[in-house]
Amino acid sequence: MPRSTGRKKRSGRIEEAGAVYAAPALTKVTRHGQITLPSEVRRAMGIEEGDLIEVRIAGDNVMLTPKRLIDKSQAYFWTPEWQAAESEAQADIDAGRAQGFGSAKDLFEDLDA
Repeated sequence: MPRSTGRKKRSGRIEEAGAVYAAPALTKVTRHGQITLPSEVRRAMGIEEGDLIEVRIAGDNVMLTPKRLIDKSQAYFWTPEWQAAESEAQADIDAGRAQGFGSAKDLFEDLDA
């Protein structure tokens, strides 16, 4: 009896430990250096027409990573420092170390106490 590898193949996709990988597929480079991402890859990654893809060289491989633009006025939120502060604040909320106030007046009264 064959041993199980923990992988399940379903219609061109491989599922393993909660992750889904598209089965390998070939695509052709056109005269202008363009490629077409196979539809199963686009679906699995949520890539739609007009999306941006980062292209990076990693050794002998080309890495394609879907990217989203962030409005410049909101870029601060995604800095490592801000994200660390967000995580710390969420941990305080989850641990019950946060207090809510019904109004700004109640907040200031608590701060003055």
